[in-house]
Amino acid sequence: MSGVWIFDKNGVTRLVTNPTRESFEQKEPPYPGTATAPGARPRLLIYLPANQVIRSYAELEQRLTELGWTRYRPNSFCQPHLVQFHRSEDSAHLISLPTKFDHFKSFHMYDIVVKNRSFFEVRDPNAL
Repeated sequence: MSGVWIFDKNGVTRLVTNPTRESFEQKEPPYPGTATAPGARPRLLIYLPANQVIRSYAELEQRLTELGWTRYRPNSFCQPHLVQFHRSEDSAHLISLPTKFDHFKSFHMYDIVVKNRSFFEVRDPNAL
């Protein structure tokens, strides 16, 4: 295990494998649903028509439903640790997300953007 061990005020340690200045300054993401890798800059998913920051799965599901996406309901075919949306029964388009919004990372955001180019964008929160 290579990296740098960081001690916080309570004496708890954590290993930072690829240390950068940002990874030392920030332990927790400032916004839920942002990138949390050490040194990663946080990102926000923006719904462009309303210039709305998506901060929960309820907001995201509402916007995806408006765009024609349908949520897979949990069953024997669906992964229990994923929230999945599909375009239609005949389409191969599928969006798979973690069940907890706190685990929603930038690569999930980019998956949504690629499949809905005119409606979503990923931005740096400092650029808002």
